Amino acid sequence: MPNNKQKIPFRYDIVGSFLRPESLKKARAAFTDGDISKEELTTAEDQAIIELIEKQKKAGLHAVTDGEFRRRWWHLDFIAGLNGITVYDFQTTAFGITTDAQGTNVSGPLSFSKEHPFLEHFRFTQKHAAPILAKQTIPGPNMIFLDSLILSKEYNENPVYTSLEVFKEDLVKTYQDAIQAFYDAGCRYLQLDDTSWGGLFDDRFREMIKNNGLDADQLLNDFQEVTEKALANKPTDLAVTFHFCKGNFQSHWLYNGSYETIAKNLFSIDAFDGFFLEYDDERSGGFEPLADLKDQRIVLGLVTTKNGLLEESSIIEKRIKEASKFVPLDQICLSHQCGFASTHEGNHLTENDQWKKINLVKTIAKNIWQDA
Repeated sequence: MPNNKQKIPFRYDIVGSFLRPESLKKARAAFTDGDISKEELTTAEDQAIIELIEKQKKAGLHAVTDGEFRRRWWHLDFIAGLNGITVYDFQTTAFGITTDAQGTNVSGPLSFSKEHPFLEHFRFTQKHAAPILAKQTIPGPNMIFLDSLILSKEYNENPVYTSLEVFKEDLVKTYQDAIQAFYDAGCRYLQLDDTSWGGLFDDRFREMIKNNGLDADQLLNDFQEVTEKALANKPTDLAVTFHFCKGNFQSHWLYNGSYETIAKNLFSIDAFDGFFLEYDDERSGGFEPLADLKDQRIVLGLVTTKNGLLEESSIIEKRIKEASKFVPLDQICLSHQCGFASTHEGNHLTENDQWKKINLVKTIAKNIWQDA
């Protein structure tokens, strides 16, 4: 738990990723071109992360991250480090733009590797964050379930598992081992980022799921079961939060639909200490689904990372008041709807915009909650 004894998630919090500085972008490009070694790239990452941590401390954050500076993708780099996963390149138009991308498919029995590079990445962050709490973000298990198996053409052409039940058992065990490994490394604030739940309420994705021989409503129960079992052995002093947004690729989004479809199942997962949900535009819908929340905290993502326009405090405060009609104000926290750079390219705003938005969230929270 944090040194200041405040509750996780915090009244003002962050999702995790930050815009990569130009120095790091240049180093990564040089590494890709073969002009610098892996060791030189790591040195550049180390320096950029140390500088970022100091900026987060200066901004007054209660928990800091490495900005996901070592990753190309918010999710794929972690998934690629698991046993039984294959990564491949392709082009996508899913976000409304044509761009190079990467995908994953289950190509063998799933398991967590004790040599997973994210463990050492966390130790580095924790060392330089001290005495501030280090927050670790990883994709949730259903990212693999949906993208690497159900909707994977590669997997469907070469299936590995005899049944979904056997696959789910391995997926659960993989995440149980991952959670314990991060805990053993010293992690006390872990976040599962899992946008796959959006595929269960988006009509286009529901049709894709149907075309692959499965039912989205049944998968909703499967997603809940997998997540609950993955968290079943969670140490009592490890705080775990859930983050969901409807896509955040270079300021573009992916899913449409309402939280109403998933709210009861998602909020029934008692092991989560809180939920980060996107609420920065009209696509998010109303706050009514929050009535299904139990006693956990809800972190309202009311400040957007998709552009640099700074929101008006009065409007954000008004929306928090609206949300408090469905969930007690004491259970509400505030953040941005997503990270600032879910991929190494980053969203369409400047670093100056980024820090202004972080300060805005902090200022609003301190105006509303005495324990902020």
